[in-house]
Amino acid sequence: MKEEWRVYGKKADFKGLSQHLGIDQVTARIIRNRNVESGEEIYAYLYGGLSDSPSPFLLKDMDETVDILGNKIHDGKPVRIIGDYDVDGVCATYILVTALKRLGAVVDYDIPDRVKDGYGINVNIIERAADDGIDTLLTCDNGIAAWSQITYARSLGMTVLVTDHHEVPFDGEGEGKTEVLPPADAVINPHQAACPYPFKLLCGAAVAYKLAAALYETWNIPEEELSPFVEAAALATVGDVMVLQGENRILVKEGLKRMAHSRIPGLNALMEVNGLDPRKLGSYHLGFVIGPCLNAGGRLDTAKKSLALFLAEGQEAEALAWELKELNDQRKDMTAKNVEAGIYYIEETGIKDDPVYVVYLPDCHESLAGIVAGKLRERYQHPVFVITKAASGLKGSGRSIPSYSMYERLAACREYLTAFGGHPMAAGLSLPEENLEPLRAALNENSGLSEPDFVKRLWIDVPMPFEYVTEKLIEEFRLLEPFGNGNEKPLFAQKNLTVRTKNLFGKNRNVLKLLLSDEMGRNIPAVLFQDAEKAEERLFCGEKISVAYYPDINEYMGRRSLQMVIQSWFPAE
Repeated sequence: MKEEWRVYGKKADFKGLSQHLGIDQVTARIIRNRNVESGEEIYAYLYGGLSDSPSPFLLKDMDETVDILGNKIHDGKPVRIIGDYDVDGVCATYILVTALKRLGAVVDYDIPDRVKDGYGINVNIIERAADDGIDTLLTCDNGIAAWSQITYARSLGMTVLVTDHHEVPFDGEGEGKTEVLPPADAVINPHQAACPYPFKLLCGAAVAYKLAAALYETWNIPEEELSPFVEAAALATVGDVMVLQGENRILVKEGLKRMAHSRIPGLNALMEVNGLDPRKLGSYHLGFVIGPCLNAGGRLDTAKKSLALFLAEGQEAEALAWELKELNDQRKDMTAKNVEAGIYYIEETGIKDDPVYVVYLPDCHESLAGIVAGKLRERYQHPVFVITKAASGLKGSGRSIPSYSMYERLAACREYLTAFGGHPMAAGLSLPEENLEPLRAALNENSGLSEPDFVKRLWIDVPMPFEYVTEKLIEEFRLLEPFGNGNEKPLFAQKNLTVRTKNLFGKNRNVLKLLLSDEMGRNIPAVLFQDAEKAEERLFCGEKISVAYYPDINEYMGRRSLQMVIQSWFPAE
């Protein structure tokens, strides 16, 4: 994979911002590099809280949804929440079930089985609800593309309310595109063209949280009772890889604060079995430890187990947490094997020169296709669809690069698909087996991609010598947290560093410890985690290198020292 380093060139009065806000000019530059511009916006970025978030009633159809649910609760009509099997859907379902129970609703839930039912509301779920005498279906993290299913549910006399955050389906192309909204009684989705809500990038659980906030406000329930929902929305925002800007960043920041003393027993249990300290929790732990455990339920067993964890207490919560951790450990092993199979497929079948990689792994568990696609995307910097053999036909999941909208490209190839949905950066699809090669050809013929799109761009905040780094500056960077998609960790660069010593260590030989020196002969401790073994083979003592790094504080046996954490490097020219 080719890599290109670029330095941000955004302009601002960094000295003035530094003086006005009491922060270092380097910190001001980083914030500006995250597309935060005015002094007012920077202040909100640094110190904004939930009270700065837009009113939930700005979401289109929020008033109607609150009114309808109020009438159903008053009349004792049974409501069923229809969730989804990933961490976002589970968190959204937890929020709505808990909120409606608090209001006295007759409420239960159903979550589709990933293999038997597929994504979202479907005929089986609708007929189960009808048989159970359910009056109202309330979707979360799904429903925006379920036109025929919702038509069927309403024909059976049910009220249907949709809350979702996925792209709205459309007919036509270019300026002739028109939205195709489901015929529900109300639709809450910030992506609707007519929705005035100012922040469009909420996840499904965050949309559910906004509905809960509107209901609690209407019922005059104390705002502090929303606290567990903030935790769940934060977890889902990171788990669904939403952009950590604007309201999303506030939700995650506030959610992490609350998780330090979480009101959700199941979440406490999951942190405990994974050896996490709630007081030192970061977005990394949500995205790579807690989230995957919750997703493992829907992937290898049932998402209802993950939801049960959120609703459980005491020993039941602890037992479920251990089960989910063990499922996730199993999922990791299966994923590693399928990634290797995917690499072999790409390298050996002649698709490596394709703009879009359509990787057919018939034996891959369909629930792992998205994870495998993501890891292959990271390795090759191409859009990747991983297709697996399902009970009927084929199923697949894709992960994309910034210049390629998966949802729009699949929409252009809908003639080959039985179903599809998703975002610009991720999508799911189903198709008949005989359409695999025609789909591959169509996706590649109309990819719109060229060689520059396949170059990974590493954005440097400031080309900064390590001598500028102080403990105070590193501590100030904590104001920029939480880090993640759209609010990446600060990244700096320095040229002409000499490798003095190197030492590969760690149980899996996955950490490379280096001693570097700059042109003035100052020693700089450094560590490298990515591809440590390969780097150890390629780096030679006495060699000069350029590094992209972020600074950190190493604490060992009570001693604190500054060190570089190297993200990327190349031989100095």
